[in-house]
Amino acid sequence: MPAPAPPAALDDSPAARRREQRGWYFYDWANSAFYTTIISVFLGPYLIPVAKTAACAKDFPDVATATCVSGFDALAGVSPGLGYVDVLGADIRPAAFFGLTLTIAVFLQIVCLPIVGALADHTGRKRELLGGFAYVGALATMGLFFVEGDRYLLGGGLFILANLAYGSSVVVYDSFLPQISTPQERDGVSSRGWAIGYLGGGLLLALNLVLYLQHESLGLSEGMAVRICMLSAGLWWATFTIVPLLRLRNRPVPAHETTALRSVGGSFRQLRRTLSELRRYPLTMLFLIAYLVYNDGVQTVIGNSAAFASEALKLGTTVQITAILMVQFVAFFGALLLGRLARRFGTKRTILASLVLWTLIVMAGLFVAEGQAVQFYLMAFAIAIVLGGTQALSRSLFSQVIPKGREAEYFSLLQISDKGSAFIGSLTVTVALQLTNSYRIAIVSMIIFFVIGFVLLALTNLPKAIRAAGNEVPDTV
Repeated sequence: MPAPAPPAALDDSPAARRREQRGWYFYDWANSAFYTTIISVFLGPYLIPVAKTAACAKDFPDVATATCVSGFDALAGVSPGLGYVDVLGADIRPAAFFGLTLTIAVFLQIVCLPIVGALADHTGRKRELLGGFAYVGALATMGLFFVEGDRYLLGGGLFILANLAYGSSVVVYDSFLPQISTPQERDGVSSRGWAIGYLGGGLLLALNLVLYLQHESLGLSEGMAVRICMLSAGLWWATFTIVPLLRLRNRPVPAHETTALRSVGGSFRQLRRTLSELRRYPLTMLFLIAYLVYNDGVQTVIGNSAAFASEALKLGTTVQITAILMVQFVAFFGALLLGRLARRFGTKRTILASLVLWTLIVMAGLFVAEGQAVQFYLMAFAIAIVLGGTQALSRSLFSQVIPKGREAEYFSLLQISDKGSAFIGSLTVTVALQLTNSYRIAIVSMIIFFVIGFVLLALTNLPKAIRAAGNEVPDTV
């Protein structure tokens, strides 16, 4: 029996790479709608009143729903033991329900994303995995349209599914970068994808802002307008995912197990090899742990910013949306500014300075007056300046302390850290809310993550870490 023919070589010409790169950019454009519209703006402030409605119906059946929700804290305060919703047998405050949902979502990411990354590398079927995760996430996001009344568990469940699919798809998406670009092209390709993602998320959010502001003139209730905005994020995600699926190509991989179960087993073995090798670079591991800690604080602050604005500051959704819009565009320029500072003062010093600013920003959360939109905008502007720069410089610094030839595997660990690291932070917020019922205290509790991350990064001998990885130490680091 003749041996099977070898797979045809892929066209790796500059024109073919540019075609894939243009398709790759569009997935950032597609999925950023989920993060901006769902996580950053609409879901938290919408889901908490849904949970309050459920608690009202259970504990205060004789009070009209609208009256109960608007005066929920006062009613719960004079009725000990009341004012909770049931989540798998546990009594949870409605204000803490979104935080609990976010905690479960990121915990599942921590468990699943390493498996997803190893499976993608092991099987080579990245395009199929990207499409599968993207459409599961997009459909779950569209399902949020049906969350109304007292359906808080439906909303929590759909968000958890969508968030897990989102994180999984991004891991697969990022793993394409070394395959579609040369080392000389990689910085430019990655930066353009990042910028286009901010633009796509900001554009849909701007359209949703128009819909939300005009909902009365369109004959829509506020709740229906929010539900349509959440539906639009899923439709946007599903529609623009078509482009990368048409442009991206799978690469040949070594022979591997043919069944799904054996492929998963092989992926676990590959993951163990990567993690085992990481122990050979203790300073690289120390930097990664430092990043895990301070990025935990960053992601938790961003993920809870809309709920903080609505619950602690009593600001409307319009203010929240316009603040997030501002953050989308200012963060890009903030990254450029911190990049220039890094070239002058060193990347490590610039990141350390940004962590000091993060600490001051969350401390300011104690003093932002209720109903003061201008103060919240100033806080959001400060976050935008350090947000993009902290993440971009951390990614750049990490690239210096990893061995050559293994960039994709090590960057997959960084991406997993970025998408799945906020478990402890979101758990901290949930516990703080459960104990104090105060979003101000919950947000200020993030200081501990920036302080510990600062100390760990300060202790990291970066020149030694760079040399240990076999790389040349830059003039400024």
